[in-house]
Amino acid sequence: MKKISSRFSMAVHILSLIALSPSSSTSDVIAGSVQTNPVIIRRIIGQLKKAGLVGVRAGVGGTYLLKELDEITLLDLYKAVEVVEDDELFNFHDHPNPKCPVGANIESVFRTKMLQAQSAMEQELAQVTLDQLVSELTEKMAHK
Repeated sequence: MKKISSRFSMAVHILSLIALSPSSSTSDVIAGSVQTNPVIIRRIIGQLKKAGLVGVRAGVGGTYLLKELDEITLLDLYKAVEVVEDDELFNFHDHPNPKCPVGANIESVFRTKMLQAQSAMEQELAQVTLDQLVSELTEKMAHK
């Protein structure tokens, strides 16, 4: 089963870390927290910067938020890191047989259901702000 790219969860991780520890926001430090290569982190930060969510300090380095946490939703992050191709989460198999009654009609019928499911997921992501997530994270960290 193919999963949504891990760039989405990494983007959430990156912004949560920046929010909670702004002085530790270099790609090397973030890569240590995410446990991945700094090059991957820099690529994701580049996507977040392009989306207007973060800025990057030249020289000494460091990434900082350009918006308040309550102005950033999970949907913003999901879209920023280009999780889906052509804005469609679900792919449909290539070349169903047009001579078969099912093959000729399945895509148009099923695509509607797939788009409804994607829309429902995106509506849920739009309801969750980074502020909510970071608050839950802070509470969880305090109880450890």
